[in-house]
Amino acid sequence: MATVLITGAGRGLGLEFTRQYAADGWTVLAGCRDPAKYPEFEALTRAAGGRIRAFALDVSDHASIDALAERLAGTPIDVLINNAGTMGAQSFAGQGMQAQRFGQSDYEDWARTFHVNTLAPQKMAEAFVDHVAQSAQKKIVTLSSVIASIGSNNLGGLYAYRSTKAAVNAIMRSMSLDLARRGIIAVPIHPGWAATEMGGPNAPLRPQHSVAGMRQVIATLTKEKSGRFWQYDGKELPW
Repeated sequence: MATVLITGAGRGLGLEFTRQYAADGWTVLAGCRDPAKYPEFEALTRAAGGRIRAFALDVSDHASIDALAERLAGTPIDVLINNAGTMGAQSFAGQGMQAQRFGQSDYEDWARTFHVNTLAPQKMAEAFVDHVAQSAQKKIVTLSSVIASIGSNNLGGLYAYRSTKAAVNAIMRSMSLDLARRGIIAVPIHPGWAATEMGGPNAPLRPQHSVAGMRQVIATLTKEKSGRFWQYDGKELPW
């Protein structure tokens, strides 16, 4: 059976990815900063009969990423899902479109957001590229956002989140070209506006539906679809 590595697996969409892939019999390598702090994640891991392997992984700490890559040396990873992300100190769930307004930029927080949303997926890909290349499916996926689409931006605002996700889209596009010779497919995916801690309770999409849709998109990825921007329902988004 195939193997998936998921970052930010302790809650939200990462937890739902872990649940669904394990239920389908995949081997799930689930990373989060402190597994013991997430009771639902711990319970899921215990109930999975060994299909879920939990690891402490802080994607903002490159040494943590390198340590896990070394620990998993020789393990083929069919799908690497860069799920971990942040909106920063001001979130859409908390402040709506009043978050991250022009003239109120918190540059230190913006830098932290950039480190998690943009640098971490690049570091994960570089650390685990050999693991992915050894697998049958050879896929690297990063959760992005429609907010990252420059062509669709008709509201403004959300400067930190928009820019870090737009930047990771550019990274995934370049990655799709640079890794094509190794047979690796690389894409960003918009999960939809899902009711998670980041999305807020008023979001119209349930996490299970978002993840089920994204899993379908991931399952049907081909070389021709690599380097393009996809939505959870299979729709292609403009850059």
